[in-house]
Amino acid sequence: MAKVKLGDSYQLYKRIFSTYMTGYWKKFTISLIAMAVAAATEPAFARLMKPLIDKGFTDQDRTAMWATPLAVMVIFLIRAIAAYVNETTSTWLSGTIVEKMRTQMFQKLLRMPVQYYDDNNSGRMISRIVYDVTQITEAGFNIITVTVKDGLTIIGLLALLFYTNWQLTLFCFFTLPFVLVLVRILSKRLRRLNKNNQEQYGAMTQVVTEAVQGQKIVKLLDGLNYETSRFAESVRAIKDNNVRQSGTSSLNSGVSQFLVAVALSLILYFASTRSRANGFTAGDFVSFITAMIMIMQPMKRITNVTQSLQRGLASAESVFSFLDEHEEVDNGEHKISKVTGDIQINNLVFKYPSSERNVLDDINLEIKAGETVALVGSSGSGKTTLANLIPRFYTPQSGVIKLDGVELNSLSLQSLRDQIALVSQEVVLFNDSVYNNISYGSNSSFSEEEVHNAARLANALEFIEQLPQGFATQIGENGTRLSGGQKQRLAIARAILKNAPILVLDEATSALDNQSEKLVQEALDRLMANRTTLVIAHRLSTIQHADKIVVMEQGKIAETGRHDELLAKNGVYASLYNIQFKA
Repeated sequence: MAKVKLGDSYQLYKRIFSTYMTGYWKKFTISLIAMAVAAATEPAFARLMKPLIDKGFTDQDRTAMWATPLAVMVIFLIRAIAAYVNETTSTWLSGTIVEKMRTQMFQKLLRMPVQYYDDNNSGRMISRIVYDVTQITEAGFNIITVTVKDGLTIIGLLALLFYTNWQLTLFCFFTLPFVLVLVRILSKRLRRLNKNNQEQYGAMTQVVTEAVQGQKIVKLLDGLNYETSRFAESVRAIKDNNVRQSGTSSLNSGVSQFLVAVALSLILYFASTRSRANGFTAGDFVSFITAMIMIMQPMKRITNVTQSLQRGLASAESVFSFLDEHEEVDNGEHKISKVTGDIQINNLVFKYPSSERNVLDDINLEIKAGETVALVGSSGSGKTTLANLIPRFYTPQSGVIKLDGVELNSLSLQSLRDQIALVSQEVVLFNDSVYNNISYGSNSSFSEEEVHNAARLANALEFIEQLPQGFATQIGENGTRLSGGQKQRLAIARAILKNAPILVLDEATSALDNQSEKLVQEALDRLMANRTTLVIAHRLSTIQHADKIVVMEQGKIAETGRHDELLAKNGVYASLYNIQFKA
């Protein structure tokens, strides 16, 4: 769908209905009809006051005395049924739209490039899906209800007023220009305040997320007061903004209602002084006043709809600006089922958008199939960035990376990433069972025997069998119920099960105790067998037997060779080695 101009209110709501209401127009039509029926009962009730007063009370007409109350009961019964149909259908429709939009946004989020996650606040990403979507539908259906039901109610009551006494009714219209000017002025402020509200909810979500994820650091470093003050500041900002929103909306509503009340007062005065001259009966007067009183509530909702409208439009801008973001580029048409793992990197240059210099500069490297190549160097030398370019998490500014002689850009992302397994220091696990974490992403592809065998090869089977429900045990958020070594072995089991020809190990044993490291290293040795392995390591003791060690310094390759060769050169690698083992 073409990107809409975000300031165009009509286009925003047109996009909502044309995209998300497809297939639901029958239910929407039923909802509109129910609204119209409910709206028609309002003037019908006001009109019944005339025969009730003129014939029932004044003329003592017995038919009118029992027929009119019965008609009132019928009207309210019809109104109740119409309201029920309207509420259930509109709630179903709004819930369905929320479901579709949230699903679309979540899928979009998963398809965004890694750079998007680097550049954007995670709390704001979450609040878009959780908060903004509901604001769109709530505002949208609130506006529809007010526009259709209250609009038709107002039209019907105005028609009754004109029919009863058109001269008095004309007094109603002198307030309209003032109300319209007021709404126009205040709507701009409401739109701005609603945008602020979205940003503030994103900031609050971010504070909560960071406090929950970093709760151990918060406790150890006595950060309770600091985090509390951060949260209190974000909550206070939301409160202050809500107060401003409420004040603006109340001003809009209050002034509008005052203008209507002025008109009503004038009408009451002229109706009472001129009733005889105009042939205005008591029933006409009661019917007219009833209609005037009844018209106040729908007019109040009409004047209040501006806040809902601006809230919905601000949320729609937020949601559609995200949906219109460019997804991860996947122009590769070539699909590969299995590769040997030969990697060639030629004249590679990469720079992050926020960096002042190249993170990788003129990198040339050949990794033969089945080789174990270690990337070493100080922090910020570009090791992890180079590894991230192989699965195309980022796109280099220039240069070429080839896999088995085929440029990565010509491969489809899915087929490329099917060839790569990753085990990193920061293990990512899900709040699910042990079994589902090992077989993650391919539950239907592997047998139970294959999953158990992968756990055995990863030295994980013993501790898994000791868990309360074995493979069915829920491990908590990011594996909080497991030790670091246990989590690492689950990640290795996942990589073993994937059986990809290329393996990336990013500091896979750096944070483990000696016993855990031994178990993990044994599992890694099994995993690395007959695979092209790229190892990122700070601890040089773990990569001394690598086929090739690539020493990186300030984004460039400083040295390449085996452990003994690099020590003999007495260069950068030897300096790093001496710092670690002779300090």
